[in-house]
Order: sequence, then structure tokens, then C-alpha cells
Amino acid sequence: MRRASGFALALALIACGCGRRAAFEAATADQVLAAVRAPGARAVLVNVWATWCAPCRAEFPDMVRLGRDLRAAGLRLVLVSADFDESLPQAHAFLADHGVDFPSYHKTGDDMRFINTLDSLWSGALPATFLYDGAGHRVRFWEGRQSYETLSRAVRDVLQKGRGTDSTEVKT
Repeated sequence: MRRASGFALALALIACGCGRRAAFEAATADQVLAAVRAPGARAVLVNVWATWCAPCRAEFPDMVRLGRDLRAAGLRLVLVSADFDESLPQAHAFLADHGVDFPSYHKTGDDMRFINTLDSLWSGALPATFLYDGAGHRVRFWEGRQSYETLSRAVRDVLQKGRGTDSTEVKT
């Protein structure tokens, strides 16, 4: 009986997608930008975070919520962990704990090259969030924790206009 109920629970988890772990792949900045430019999104929000970063952990639920809220409108959320190699199992568990069910990435390669490829104005502070239009043009950038409302307004602007303003907003 116990064996049968365990099997039924496993089938239920598979059917609902619960317990499924999303792909968590190594990526250079060029590979992240390729994900940004992949067809199919009207706006792309890239968030670089780490499990050791308290503001990143605090911002993360809002980031995931925004991705879910605006996915049907054309938003693609790209999450990039900046965790060190020895912390990648914790980062993968963190993604699962927050219900991330889409492919995510962990930064690989030289830190300065990664930073400068995404944006030469980025100091490397975390969290860092980059907003791109559907053509892959960066339209906004933030350093530090941002509110759901701030990010939502900016993303909705890009979704509605096809392209947001060309301003750069750096907050630490």
C-alpha cells in the first residue's frame, strides 16, 4: 500500500510539473545575449543574481512573479546566477524553491568580460537587471534591488511601445 501511494504521488508530481527542475546551464555573456536575441519575445528581462547576495534573494520572488505575470504579453525572463562553482547546487535548489520552471543560467568565464559584454556601465554590483526590447536592444539597466512596480512599469512600456526609452537608470 505504501509503495502504491508513493508511486501515485510521483505520478501526480510529474503530471503537474511539480518537482521538475529547470535546466541550469553555464553561459558566457555572449550566450546570455543570444538568449536575449532569440525570437519570440517582445521584451526580455535579464536578472543577474547570486544566493549569497541578500538584495538578490529579496528581489527574486518579485522577479519571478513579474516573469509569470507578463509571459503571455511577450516577456521572456532570463535569470543568470553569479554564484561560484561550489555554490551552484544551492543556486539550482534556490531556483527550484522559487518555482522556476524555465531554463536558467550560471555565469561562466572571466568576470570583467562578462560584465563589460552586458554593459560597460555596469560596476558588477548585484543584483543587476537589464531590459531589452524584442529586437535585442538594451533599453534600461538597474543596479541594486528594484521593486516589482518599477520593473513592471518599464517592462509594460517596452511591451506597449515596442521599445522603451533609451535611458539608463543606475541605482545602487
